[in-house]
Amino acid sequence: MNWMEIVVSTTTPGSDLVSELLTQIGAEGTMVEDRSVVPDPNQPSGYWELIDPSLVDTMPEDVRVHAWLTPDASLGDRLTELKSRLRDLQAQSLPFDPGTLEVTCQSVEDPNWAEAWKKFYKPFRAGQRLVVKPSWEQWEKQDGDLIIEMDPGMAFGSGTHETTSLCLALLEDVVNASSRVIDVGCGSGILAIGAALLGARDVLATDIDPDAVRVARENIERNHLTDVIRAQAGNLLDNVSETCDVCVANIIADVIMSFASPLRAHIVPGGYFISSGIIRERGDEVQEALTQAGYEILRRVEKGEWVAFLSRNP
Repeated sequence: MNWMEIVVSTTTPGSDLVSELLTQIGAEGTMVEDRSVVPDPNQPSGYWELIDPSLVDTMPEDVRVHAWLTPDASLGDRLTELKSRLRDLQAQSLPFDPGTLEVTCQSVEDPNWAEAWKKFYKPFRAGQRLVVKPSWEQWEKQDGDLIIEMDPGMAFGSGTHETTSLCLALLEDVVNASSRVIDVGCGSGILAIGAALLGARDVLATDIDPDAVRVARENIERNHLTDVIRAQAGNLLDNVSETCDVCVANIIADVIMSFASPLRAHIVPGGYFISSGIIRERGDEVQEALTQAGYEILRRVEKGEWVAFLSRNP
């Protein structure tokens, strides 16, 4: 079967918005081609030896988001809608440069696109103990390694994004054998799985997208953690009445600020809130919102263009 591959040129901070727009018009999957997230093989970082040095050389200078659409009768309308939304995005006063947002299209056969995205997803170490490994790759386990085996699907988080690795590293610092954890907006389930491997006794993973919950459940089963992690569909915490010792939310700044205050009812006194998905330019705004909601900011960490917070519910 042939598919229509759509490629949008953007920037690192713009890639999430572009991916979301492509998904909204019916993309079968997205893959971000971003040389800035590929470790420099000349700078040892714990997983540099897994990167083919020629990979970076073959990647474009700009960030490109690839998507695949079914070439049916609605394709023309969907492309028109995409270009209209990209023009609206370009006209907005965003806190970052979204890039050219140039769109190119080409027809590709099924074998070409179905596997193309996998070459950009390699095992890597997040924090000191957690290792994220795609199911099709090999990893030589070292003493103390906790392996998260992922098959994220093309539309959900693989763990390579800075915000995910920031959250995993912070989870290492606060999760223990007595922890109850809630992962809000779980996506592929990677953070919930990380929390369970770190020893959490109970983990609830929620997401508004039923497809994300399906992928999360598959990954939870793949990691043999169905006895610890529950995944359910829901609008943030609307359907959640329980409390936790650690809540993690890797979403976007606006959502974090909107539910930070009501979220406190779900975090025990002295419990932790890990939040990320926050573009650097909005870090101060989110920090102020967390403080006004009553949290104690314990740590602010940054990686690339992204910010994460470790906060405590007093």
